Amino acid sequence: MLDSAEALTSLRSRSVVVARRASELLHRLEKDVIGLNYAGLVVATVFFAWSVTPSLLPRDWLFQGLISGFNAVIGYGVGCVFDWAFRRWIGPKLPWQPPPLRVQYAVKVTVLVVCILAAGYMLVLSADWQRQTYTLMDMTGTTTSGYLRTGGLSLLVGTVVVGVYRTLRITVRLLARLLSRWVRIPPRFAPTVGTALLAVLVVSLFNGVASRAFFAVANSAFSVRNDKMTSYAVQPQAPERSGSPQSLAAWATLGSEGRWFVSHGPDAFRIGAVTGKPALEPIRAYVGLESAKHGESQQDLAVDELERTHAFDRKVLVVVTTTGTGWVNSMTANAIEYMYGGDTAIVASQYSYLPSVLSFLADRQKVAESGRKMFDAIYRAWSQRPVQTRPKLLVYGESLGSQGSESAFSGLADLRARVDGALWVGPPNSNLLWSQFVTRRDPGSREVAPVYADGLVVRFAANAADLSKPSPEWRRPRIAYLQHASDPIVWWSPDLIFSKPNWLSERRGSDVSTQMRWWPFVTFWQVAADLTNAQGVSDGHGHNYGSLVLDGWAAVLPPPDWNPDLEDRIRTQIELSEAYERAVK
Repeated sequence: MLDSAEALTSLRSRSVVVARRASELLHRLEKDVIGLNYAGLVVATVFFAWSVTPSLLPRDWLFQGLISGFNAVIGYGVGCVFDWAFRRWIGPKLPWQPPPLRVQYAVKVTVLVVCILAAGYMLVLSADWQRQTYTLMDMTGTTTSGYLRTGGLSLLVGTVVVGVYRTLRITVRLLARLLSRWVRIPPRFAPTVGTALLAVLVVSLFNGVASRAFFAVANSAFSVRNDKMTSYAVQPQAPERSGSPQSLAAWATLGSEGRWFVSHGPDAFRIGAVTGKPALEPIRAYVGLESAKHGESQQDLAVDELERTHAFDRKVLVVVTTTGTGWVNSMTANAIEYMYGGDTAIVASQYSYLPSVLSFLADRQKVAESGRKMFDAIYRAWSQRPVQTRPKLLVYGESLGSQGSESAFSGLADLRARVDGALWVGPPNSNLLWSQFVTRRDPGSREVAPVYADGLVVRFAANAADLSKPSPEWRRPRIAYLQHASDPIVWWSPDLIFSKPNWLSERRGSDVSTQMRWWPFVTFWQVAADLTNAQGVSDGHGHNYGSLVLDGWAAVLPPPDWNPDLEDRIRTQIELSEAYERAVK
């Protein structure tokens, strides 16, 4: 009986020792390896919750997981800074003692569980919000179970980023020791100096050397893509096309987007078959970055191409300012060519190797300069023609291209004096003319659907019906902007950081969630994230304008024989062509 009691006592003593050692091991693991900051965890959870609130566009779990992961890391960093400040300046002045280790663990476990539950709850709510936004855009929504994968991916992203930060922190400590040993900086100041040196190095790299190197490498990389030939773009033989054997702009110099533009589009036979009337071969002039030779400018070469093809003898001449790599919206070009029976000329040029997003960051001045120089050169040649015989002069730009197109004009009076119509699609919020019109809109009109001067000259439209509002009178030359309430390219602005925009204060657009709210910094970041997915939604929403461009042209400058039946036939044809392009390009 005594032996049993002694054995039981010994077993209890060993259990206590094992439990104590396990507790110490867990404490060391939690402190030295995991090193989780619980104040940072709380703030990270708040930032994560903000990131899954409704934005302009719906998001799948993969995209949302990446965005939320980075958001959570930012929140974790903010929480760590608050915790450090508290421990340094406030904690030492408070008359309290740290609670027992057991209580500390209980609090930590409670915080961890609450954060996990809160994140899970927000994901369930977010899945429902996402389905609502998908429904507004006539798309199939996500399931709640599938959307919960966002949490796992966010955790993975956060872990990787925090790991990178800790590596940098170890680097700072190593640098501090080296400074103390070699430069004789006092150990007290060495970490601060080391951090400052590393920060200066990183900022200098990213603001100077790294940014220039990045854009240089990107430009070089995309220039390789620019030279890529596809079997779906075949050199045109018609003299009305740039890149043809008769062209002054060689086929190989037009770039990938330029070659696609001149090798596609309807010919005279196709246009006649759709309209039921004889048609002309449309003129498509294009100048690539490498097209101009022997000191000749792109603008002069473009004018020479227009002269060569007798473009100034056509009914309509459209000056297109491209986006990024030189892309021209095929649906826009096809629409105007069908409308005018091929009696048209469209001219465009390439100003960068970079895609539109990178061009927006690095080439905004370049697109403005390119758009201004190109229009001025063509306008000079056009204005020398007799008024009775020269073509109607139109300008077109989409996204960043609209910004370049706008830059050719000093204001509304200058614009109306020099063109016969303008169609600008999905204009960035930084467009100067667009901003002036929206800011000076008529009292009572919404920012997402502004009315400027009773719509007598300038109109804004999200659909075909908007182009006929607010009154039947629309004086010529007409200027039209196509913009969706859900297009992040139109509504993204640095002002979102501190100011609630009117488009979130007033009645929302028809495809914007009523659950979307403005938060300082948060909304700016949310809409910025939407920029990368602006075209990942159905036509009629986001930055997808589809065949609305046909309605835009018909409103700005309709041909004399325009009628609903012809409009339907052309719309069907350009939508089929667009589907083909998406399938093979």
